[in-house]
Amino acid sequence: MSSFWSIWISVITLGSILGCYLLLRWCLANKTGVEEGDDMHHEFDGIVEINNQLPKWWTMLFYICIVWGVVYLVLYPGLGSFKGVLNWQSSNQNIRSLAESKAAVEALKTNGIVSQYDREVAAADKAFAPIFEAYYQKSVEELAKDPEALKVGQRLFAQNCSQCHGSDAGGQRGFPSLIDDDWLYGGSPDKIKETLLNGRKAMMPAWIDVLGAKGVDEVVAYTLSLSNRPDLDQSLVTAGKDKFTNCVACHGPDGKGNQAFGAPNLTDQIWLYGATEKSVTETLTYGRNGVMPAFKDTLGEKKIHLVASYVYSLSQK
Repeated sequence: MSSFWSIWISVITLGSILGCYLLLRWCLANKTGVEEGDDMHHEFDGIVEINNQLPKWWTMLFYICIVWGVVYLVLYPGLGSFKGVLNWQSSNQNIRSLAESKAAVEALKTNGIVSQYDREVAAADKAFAPIFEAYYQKSVEELAKDPEALKVGQRLFAQNCSQCHGSDAGGQRGFPSLIDDDWLYGGSPDKIKETLLNGRKAMMPAWIDVLGAKGVDEVVAYTLSLSNRPDLDQSLVTAGKDKFTNCVACHGPDGKGNQAFGAPNLTDQIWLYGATEKSVTETLTYGRNGVMPAFKDTLGEKKIHLVASYVYSLSQK
């Protein structure tokens, strides 16, 4: 915060408190020349105004609020750049990565500054650590049948995964559905945990420079034919079959994909970026780059164990 805004905020804040005090003193002063308890000669609808002081309980409460406001500003941040004598702050500010967050936590501890958020996180970790440890001792398959464990896993999923895969884990364009049994890298408990721990980086190269526009159209037609798509130009399908040899290294000679590379099966009706001719043409022309972030440092292995159990349960009928 610049010096100007620090001074501006301080003046406005202290001025407001001073203004409240002066307003109270003004209301307590008898400036009418009328004795306390006498008629003010104001009447409305049969109600006569009497010159009475403010109630003492109300006046004392007002004074207490003013004093409390001053004490708060001394103890906690609130006056511009002044941090307060308690060295307290609500959370680490301007954090852009997990590494910066960890560094900020350590820096605050070194400087004796108390971060409310860090303190609450530490308390929560201490309180719930035994619960996560108990679940971690059980297998993913076992937890997938435990309703209470699944509730915890579902909450963790909602907080960390639903932004991409949806609250129902049904996925969206570019983000796979987790409720079917179609897996790019494998749907076993170990593979799901591996994906969550280390993340995934998928890359489909652009083929327009290799195949040309006509060649792309031909491979698109053949690719769509693998999933029994009707009404295709058979001449394009035939020509595309020969050019599909460029794709077999990842998708296999039969187009059924390869989980070792994360190459999808092209023979089913499940499409990550859309099943239309336009979408498939776009994929071949420009390529695709997909990233699944690693959650090892964010959640830790024990929480990931629960998330993996929940995700695994979604595809088990």
